[in-house]
Amino acid sequence: MRRDELTIYGLSTDGIAYCEAKGLSKVFAAYAEDTRGRECIMDIEFNSGSGIVYIALENGVQICSSFGQDVDYLVTDTETGEESWYNTYDEAIDSLTKQNEEV
Repeated sequence: MRRDELTIYGLSTDGIAYCEAKGLSKVFAAYAEDTRGRECIMDIEFNSGSGIVYIALENGVQICSSFGQDVDYLVTDTETGEESWYNTYDEAIDSLTKQNEEV
């Protein structure tokens, strides 16, 4: 699903805090490097409860940065809701591939 515009949810209207800005820069850099822009972005959000900034991709991978740290990749099992964290995009994609084969 392509959109003409995206909204970043959960950011303060008073401005972006340092860690939020750092996290956004890291998840966008990872998105550019890992997908080369070939995966559609569904959502971009900051979760103030966890401190995680993330980009949710249409393929089921979330690229996350907590408090501006290096990115991790999150895949949620659609059947069980179980979340699995990965160090690389390729590991996350492999996990999704295995999930889809089991269905």
